[in-house]
Amino acid sequence: MTGVESPAYVPGHGLLKGRTAVVTAAAGTGIGGATARRFLEEGARVLLSDAHPRRLKEHEAELARRFPGAVTALPCDVTDERQVQALFETAAAAHGRLDIVVNNAGLGGTSPLTDMTDDQWTRVLDVTLNGTFRCTRAALRALRTTGGGVIVNNASVIGWRAQAGQAHYAAAKAGVMALTRCAAIEAAPYGVRVNAVAPSLAHHAHLAKVTTPELLADLAGREAFGRAAEPWEVANVIVFLASGYSSYMTGETVAVSSQRA
Repeated sequence: MTGVESPAYVPGHGLLKGRTAVVTAAAGTGIGGATARRFLEEGARVLLSDAHPRRLKEHEAELARRFPGAVTALPCDVTDERQVQALFETAAAAHGRLDIVVNNAGLGGTSPLTDMTDDQWTRVLDVTLNGTFRCTRAALRALRTTGGGVIVNNASVIGWRAQAGQAHYAAAKAGVMALTRCAAIEAAPYGVRVNAVAPSLAHHAHLAKVTTPELLADLAGREAFGRAAEPWEVANVIVFLASGYSSYMTGETVAVSSQRA
């Protein structure tokens, strides 16, 4: 199947002007990094976070050159509650308020279930599900006192669809979807909306390093457009969920996917 070419990059429209956002796992070339850039293009101030300090510092410097005064950064391992608390305290101190939180941190891996170790299972669940829980909890505690806000969690189509070797990741992402629904009900009285995106395949440099070209080609061939998504295409949906255009949406998981069964 011949892939359809990626569309032209969509310019910002000021949809998040004056808002302050925290984006986790935002130091790389994937969805988190693309989301941070899109938020800045839409007028938001952004606190970048990632568990890799060197890459985080480099990305902060890159974005700060284009968006001076709108970018700060703080390393954070979402498996460490103290670091999560420090992240949200810094967001309030650095920008005076908090409006949007994007929980993008996650960890994958491939292993047949019969060979999967407890450590493999626990590590993926702790970063992907427990980390989203810790950040969602901290975000709700902050946002419920400020009159509202938005949380967007990064799930995955794997939370719905079976794939060999992905039991731990699938369980974690299905958990993120369930967490999103329950958190949305609890957050609604405070004017806080909680939604999730569920991408299928978004191609970026890090993915290319940890995945064989043959597997990437096979996965792309399963997509209706015959190609992977660009990370910014997923980020565009996150912008929508963070903006006033989705003001009546909460507890939803939006598939960002052209993947066929």
